[in-house]
Amino acid sequence: MSHSHTHGSDHGHHHDHAPEVRNHNRTFGLAIALNVGFVIIEAVYGLAADSLALLADAGHNLSDVLGLLMAWGAIFLASKRPSRWRTYGMRKATILAALFNALVLLVAIGGIAWEAARRFAEPAPVAGMTVVVVAAIGVLINAGTMMLFVSDSRDDINIRGAFLHMAADAAVSLGVVVAGLVIYYTGLLWIDPLISLAIVVIIFLGTWSLLKESLNLAIDAVPKGIDPDAIHRFLSELPGVEAVHDLHIWGLSTTETALTAHLVKPDATDDDHVIQQASHTLRTDYGVGHITLQWERDDQACSSSVNCA
Repeated sequence: MSHSHTHGSDHGHHHDHAPEVRNHNRTFGLAIALNVGFVIIEAVYGLAADSLALLADAGHNLSDVLGLLMAWGAIFLASKRPSRWRTYGMRKATILAALFNALVLLVAIGGIAWEAARRFAEPAPVAGMTVVVVAAIGVLINAGTMMLFVSDSRDDINIRGAFLHMAADAAVSLGVVVAGLVIYYTGLLWIDPLISLAIVVIIFLGTWSLLKESLNLAIDAVPKGIDPDAIHRFLSELPGVEAVHDLHIWGLSTTETALTAHLVKPDATDDDHVIQQASHTLRTDYGVGHITLQWERDDQACSSSVNCA
């Protein structure tokens, strides 16, 4: 449904022109160094033991290094200032990196599930103790790398993508260790695919959440944790405001939220004070940092709007 409204000359626009991006260089640098080192270890022992499994896992871990590089690169791009042609800068790079990492994880667990199903039909012995020992090293390295990202993974889905990659690798390596030891002592070959499928389910649950959230941000949906109804009520209750319409809330990046709205306020008294009050509360109570509020003096301006109340 189409609608019309009047754009008044008075408006409020509050935001930081340069996004504040936490420096993750040390974290990502250490994580990448550890994982590159482990890839080399797997490749060397894979060649020495003539183990295709170790060589294949080395290739898999190399792809995870690329995922870490992408997440790191996205944070770097997000820190760049806006330009004439990129008026929001490149903050959405963090969203695209999170989405890419979620898709890569889904492909990876799909491959694990396929191999597990094949091994149920055609049981095969897990490679020797060399593989188990190297996998145990992998558990330590991947778990340690995972812990580097655990605190920031709660609030930044780009970091969560890196966290889930490391968590998935740690789980897979742990599965190899457990399956290898159980099979070594019991000879029960079906333990290997069973553990693999259990790991797939666990990783899928975390990855599906990451995929949904990153996809929502990519299409400018309201970010998780933001209540648009509560914000609408707050704006409607501002002094002198009679109606709110064209309220839009979206993610500029995985850590920044933007908002635009038209406020019908016939009386221009205390406009600046109301704008300051609204902007402060939106930042501190609702987590919205990039705020544009447009005044409208005529309550007929939103009479045909479906987003007017």
